[in-house]
Amino acid sequence: MGPHPAVAAIRLAVRRVLHDVLTDLTDRPAGHSPTPSGGTPAAAAASLPLVLVACSGGADSMALASALAFEAPKLGIRAGGITVDHGLQAGSDLRAAEVVTRMTALRLDPVESVSVRVGRDGGPEAAARDARYAALDEAADRLGAAAVLLGHTRDDQAETVLLGLARGSGIRSLSGMAEVSGGPGRSHRYRRPFLQIDRQTARKACMVQSLPVWDDPHNIDPAYTRSRLRHEGLPALEKALGKGVVEALARTAQLSRDDADALDSWAAEAEAGVRDEDGKLECAKLYALPPAVRRRVLRRAVVAAGSPAGSLFARHIEEVDRLITGWRGQGAINLPGRVEAQRQGGRLVIRQG
Repeated sequence: MGPHPAVAAIRLAVRRVLHDVLTDLTDRPAGHSPTPSGGTPAAAAASLPLVLVACSGGADSMALASALAFEAPKLGIRAGGITVDHGLQAGSDLRAAEVVTRMTALRLDPVESVSVRVGRDGGPEAAARDARYAALDEAADRLGAAAVLLGHTRDDQAETVLLGLARGSGIRSLSGMAEVSGGPGRSHRYRRPFLQIDRQTARKACMVQSLPVWDDPHNIDPAYTRSRLRHEGLPALEKALGKGVVEALARTAQLSRDDADALDSWAAEAEAGVRDEDGKLECAKLYALPPAVRRRVLRRAVVAAGSPAGSLFARHIEEVDRLITGWRGQGAINLPGRVEAQRQGGRLVIRQG
């Protein structure tokens, strides 16, 4: 008799991602793949590619950890785990230690707890997220991990799409979370195997495997926007529109991502053609571009000038765009990161002030 359908679903999702990781490692240029460090069994094991799971102890990440522990050895991959202690609740260090114990019981190795200090920039949720990813990046670099698996589910994706819609930040916000993402030089680091799996399937997989889970009280705290959306917003939408809202929003994310990727590619190609010999943006040539492409060119230029991408919203780019489409002699536009955009002699000058 095979595993429970929920367990089979999460294992299949993880198996597919691990195959992708191995394919990416094979396709890397010579000198970038792991090499054996000796002839002993321990050295041979250490030479295998390492994949980490980011585990909070919740149902989604525990289900992911269990599937990784089951699938990785069969593919010649070392499986490890990282839990991040945000220090936002009393006893968070004890919770992190308990998660380490649970991951060790699954035979993940290496397993670590990393403590972070959460700032205030962007609000509590954004600040905690920034601190968490910084810690995961540091651990992955230090341990030489080929990838880090994240337990975001289809429900998380639906919530992300709605939050993007509420911000009015355009099609890129509606595209939600990517299955594969990462920063410069590590664009394939983060993998999200569960974006097509609902939250209940992950919880069911934990239950049938008798995996203990920890329910973060922040997930039901109405002080947090995502919590309100999860427990009030989405249920209200399903009541008004019927079942299938989560699936439809997740599908919207994928379609939006495809469109946004195509427009980003177009903008990257168009940018060279709207600059003069000194590299300055020519307003007349910008005006001739389709609006969606032009705004992407402007955003790329603003980010390149030093404006943090995470602090740059649609309203900022719209203000810069009016220097092209609604020029009335207005002054410089102040942007995040002390960046200024100003029209001078038919050129758009973007620089840090």
